[in-house]
Amino acid sequence: MTTIGRREFLTTAAGSIAATRLHLQHQTGSRVSLKISTEVTGPHMPADFVGLSYEVQQLTDPTFFAPSNLGLIRQFKALAPRGVLRLGGNTSEFAWWKPAPGSPEPAHPQLPAVEGWPKPQYYAVTPEAVRNLAAFLSATGWTCLYGIGMGTNTPQRAAEEAAFVAETLRASLQYFQIGNEVDFFGRHNMRDAKTWSAKIYLEEWLSLARAVTSRVSAAKFGMPDVGSEVAWLTEIADLWASIRNPPPVTTVSHHYYFGGPATNPEVNIPNLLKPATMAKVQKTADAATAAANKMGVRVRMTEGNTCYRGGKPGVSDVFAAALWSADYSLLLASNNYSGINLHGGTGKSVANSVGGFLPGDILLKEKGESLELIAAHPHPFYTPIATFGSEYVMEPVAYGLKFAGELSGGTFLPGDYTSQLQTTGVDATAYAATLPSGDVAVIILNKDTEQNLEVALDFGTGRTGAVETKILHAAAPDSREAHITPSSEPGHLQHGQYTADVARATGVCLTLSK
Repeated sequence: MTTIGRREFLTTAAGSIAATRLHLQHQTGSRVSLKISTEVTGPHMPADFVGLSYEVQQLTDPTFFAPSNLGLIRQFKALAPRGVLRLGGNTSEFAWWKPAPGSPEPAHPQLPAVEGWPKPQYYAVTPEAVRNLAAFLSATGWTCLYGIGMGTNTPQRAAEEAAFVAETLRASLQYFQIGNEVDFFGRHNMRDAKTWSAKIYLEEWLSLARAVTSRVSAAKFGMPDVGSEVAWLTEIADLWASIRNPPPVTTVSHHYYFGGPATNPEVNIPNLLKPATMAKVQKTADAATAAANKMGVRVRMTEGNTCYRGGKPGVSDVFAAALWSADYSLLLASNNYSGINLHGGTGKSVANSVGGFLPGDILLKEKGESLELIAAHPHPFYTPIATFGSEYVMEPVAYGLKFAGELSGGTFLPGDYTSQLQTTGVDATAYAATLPSGDVAVIILNKDTEQNLEVALDFGTGRTGAVETKILHAAAPDSREAHITPSSEPGHLQHGQYTADVARATGVCLTLSK
């Protein structure tokens, strides 16, 4: 299967898949009623909530994030008119700042290779890459969270890099992030596993952050960017009040992957979509937001996806991942997160970040797939925007993120919508928000692969207006495609009531004009 063939398939399949899903919409299943009230409002979802995460090593190719890379710019803009690019990842810990062509490579600590972690291979980030990044951000309308290494860096080099980045990116820079998955430093021998802790991390972080602020007086920061130990956020929040004149932190951050690696049989579509998965997410969000509130900042999920170490074919690169990413994004947004950054990039950069290869490729080879079929998968398998030769393609997981972005800029309307839906026995979730325009939008995600759902929405007897519908759909949960299809004609409220048929494995966004 060639890249051109895949693109042709996308074009020809879209119409037939849409027709199939729209037909299924009219089938009746379990019925439930939801009352949507606009009297009380909740968290605000920023207009730039949608984001992507890439390895810093991606900057070693100055033509990637560059104004000349029109295909990638087009996909960023298609994903979200405003968004946030995060640069970080495991490879950020092996980057060094090369301010001039003749600048010598600094001495680095000697670290052993550890399976599943980046090989200690150092590489340079240059002014050319940062200047091109600035022009890329300007072309997309996105901003940036810029990651500076901590594991093998020095305060002086961190400050020198930060000064150039701040001067070059200017308003496109939201904040600096120093260190990646710092809670894992003891696992891959960057620090002594016996003594490494949140407290010691914070002491090291302060020395680097204060060096940066000495050169960039307006610098802002996000931290600690933990891989899994969300308890570190609580510990740091408890310590924060004792720090005299702390550097300005705007965001506490953490990562999240549903599971992994690809060889783990528990990483499958049923487990990805089941309610218990989101219940665990809610528990993490509760702890993270509590820590953020104590520090007086917001929280962000800066790196994550379905399956760590590059994703799993048949799970990370199919429509089920779109339903997951839409639900996951909206759950975090409704818990006052400032944004989400789904991880991806080129296969090479992500493979380098996890030890040199993608475990998902091993699975495909064990199944006997040909090299041609293996190449037809996105690499890495979880990437939101895949690279096929010179072509960039939005993958299903990105469509879920885009669909959630329909509520960007809105203010959530609190309600127990999801629990009411799940009393029917259908695995479904719902979110409602008032948009900046004054319109009310409701997203219903039916993640159930067997049951359809009929939802009677009550907006109040005095409410009138047209209802625009968009449907997130594909032929099946394991389809390699995803689509967002708007309705051809708007519906209308009847005495403040509107009934939506939500087919199995489908998402529906209903926007009621004011």
